[in-house]
Amino acid sequence: MWFIALLRGIGHNPALLAAVGSILVAQGIKVPIFYWTDRKWDPSKMMSTGGMPSSHSAAVSSLATVVGIRAGTGSMLFAASVVFAIIVMYDAAGIRRHAGEQAIAINKLEAEIGKYIDSWPMGLRNEAYQKKLKEMLGHQPIEVFMGCILGIMIAVIATL
Repeated sequence: MWFIALLRGIGHNPALLAAVGSILVAQGIKVPIFYWTDRKWDPSKMMSTGGMPSSHSAAVSSLATVVGIRAGTGSMLFAASVVFAIIVMYDAAGIRRHAGEQAIAINKLEAEIGKYIDSWPMGLRNEAYQKKLKEMLGHQPIEVFMGCILGIMIAVIATL
């Protein structure tokens, strides 16, 4: 009984629905955008981090927009939502992007070292060196901006 009430409450929460909807839309359009830019069809982009648009930015901007529309831009909840959104978007375009750039450098270094490791006897190889680091971790500023715009648009539609 409580579970049904919980689901009913979630289903009537426009902030949550808009945020989750923004994530789904942003992740879904990554596949055709990747095809358009790279001419490769890769459905795995739907589940990946990084890329255009930022689903993190879409979610938090959508959340903040719905809260602003429903609770008012003068509310403390709106202020908290905006600060949360700024932190998430800054992280996506800053720290996580730089971690991805470091992964690219490490993967290049590993490829160079790998040429020498391949000549080592089998017992001396370390399998940890065989694993490639994920390079698409963060976002370019334009990806964050477009995610933010997408999230705002979805929030406005969700509150109509």
